[in-house]
Amino acid sequence: MKKIICLLLFAAFCTGVNAQDSTAVEKEAETEKKGFDKSRLFFGGNFGLSFGNYTLINISPQVGYRFNNYFAAGIGINAQYSQFRDRYNGETISRESYGVAGMNIFGRFYPIRQGFVQLQPEMNYIWGKYKYYPTDVEYSLNGKILPSLLAGAGAVLPVGGAVNMIISAQYDLLYKASSNSNPGTPYGNRVFYSIGFNIGR
Repeated sequence: MKKIICLLLFAAFCTGVNAQDSTAVEKEAETEKKGFDKSRLFFGGNFGLSFGNYTLINISPQVGYRFNNYFAAGIGINAQYSQFRDRYNGETISRESYGVAGMNIFGRFYPIRQGFVQLQPEMNYIWGKYKYYPTDVEYSLNGKILPSLLAGAGAVLPVGGAVNMIISAQYDLLYKASSNSNPGTPYGNRVFYSIGFNIGR
């Protein structure tokens, strides 16, 4: 009987030690997860190229960090050039051109794995030029630093490996129209759509 009790006590002791070791390992793993993890970084942004009556060159890279399954945040830069031509009977009547250079920060909440809502404050330096050909009137728009606040939602479409396509719809909550001497914010007074990509989580 004493042998059985001793064996049971020994087994209980070993189980307790094993449980403590397991708890220590779990705590250590949690500590590692709480620190910076470079595997949670992702790179991407929006890049576009279009020519014709509407010319667009957009190079806007971003880098972000996935804090957990539900939240990510990051920073980026904006570099855009756009040109609008108004034609009549095949001839250019007027032409507007705009340049944008700035920075943004963004936060994303993922209620589901393949979808997110996003808020993206921006500060952009915007300049431009307008020309009306029939009367040869031309003027430059005064360069200004203007804020934008983009709110929207998007979908994450896996392409392969760690590459994902990002499709989003956004609206500038701080939209400001252009005038004869001042440029407006670059996104217009309507919902706009963009396609980009992410490499990483």
